[in-house]
This record gives sequence, structure tokens and C-alpha cells, in this order.
Amino acid sequence: MNNVLTIAMPKGRIFEEAAELLREAGYKLPPELDDSRKLILDIPEENLRFFLAKPMDVSTYVEHGVADAGIAGKDVLLEEERDVYEVLDLQISSCYLAVAGLPDHPMSDVAPRIATKYPNIASSYFREQGEQVEIIKLNGSIELAPMIGLADRIVDIVSTGRTLKENGLIEYEQICDVTSRLIVNPVSYRMKDLQIDELAERLSKAVSSRQGGKTVG
Repeated sequence: MNNVLTIAMPKGRIFEEAAELLREAGYKLPPELDDSRKLILDIPEENLRFFLAKPMDVSTYVEHGVADAGIAGKDVLLEEERDVYEVLDLQISSCYLAVAGLPDHPMSDVAPRIATKYPNIASSYFREQGEQVEIIKLNGSIELAPMIGLADRIVDIVSTGRTLKENGLIEYEQICDVTSRLIVNPVSYRMKDLQIDELAERLSKAVSSRQGGKTVG
């Protein structure tokens, strides 16, 4: 199995978009791959093995070397700060991180509370703004926090803005754009450089083709 390239993939929508991009890059992935409930998927004809994980865990698998490469959102990379190489912006699963809250609701003068599942990103952002805040770590339903008085603001991923609107929240500031990236374990990059370079090159051409031939990297 030493010649097999292992790739950690996030479950859900990102996996579907990534699988489609891999097919556009010329990799022969079976159609049933998209509907499989298995956590380890072998594609022997392509010398590929996929690990399916939660999006926040992908960079952990890659950093520890159980996966040679992975596909992770820029939000995860900024939050986790893992020891991995960020090789290529795949330009899929586009969204952004934003500060949101109830309309016309001023921030508290004393240690405003910020609810988020991105405590490191939120802390850094408000520190750069010169604001001292209290971070409240939540794992889901972040929009609930300002509605019940737990927090003055939230920091969360925004895709269409529909969830914010449906819960009566508005966007105050945009922090950064987020897309999914190809990441690589540093040791694997030395041991399997030819395979990884081929993967990156083929994916880069597929991304470029989608963008009408523009160079990506």
C-alpha cells in the first residue's frame, strides 16, 4: 500500500464538489462513491484511498501523517494552524467568515461577548480591531446566541446569508473569503513527491479550465 496516496476528505457538500473536480482532473472515480457511507474508500485503479472525516478534522489527519493529503476549508486552516503545506486553492465551496448579530443592537461597552466555533479566528480579528472581547465557544446553532442574549455578536461562515435572514440577524463585517484547499503532509511531500505533484498539477488544470484558462496556484 506504500504507493497508494491517501487523501482525507470532508463529508458532505465539500466531498461532492471535490469528487467532481477530481473527475474533471481525469481521475476515474466510481459513481457510487458519492452515496457511500463507508469511512475508508479505496480506488485501486487510481492508487487512491480516501478517508472521510468531519471538515474540522481533515487537517489533523494530514498533520499526523495518517493521510498524505487532504481537502480542507481555509476557515479550518486559519483556525487550527496545523503543520501542513497549503498547495492549491481549489476554488470550491466558496463562502466567507463574517461578524453578525441582531439589527440595531450595539456591542456592550464592557467585554462584548462573541459566540463562534472559530475562537482563534474571532480572537485575532477583534484584537486587530483593537477591541477586547469575551469569546464563547459553540459547536453549532451559532445564530441562536444573540437571539437569546448569550452573545452580542457571532462569527460564523456565511454562504447565501439565508440562515442569518431567517433568524432575524444581519451581517456587520466580513472577515475573510473561504474556499477549499489541497493540503499536504510535509513528510509525504518528500516521500511521495511525484504522486502529489501529479495530483496538484491535474487539479490545477481542472480549476484553471473552470475559470476559462486562468492560472491558479
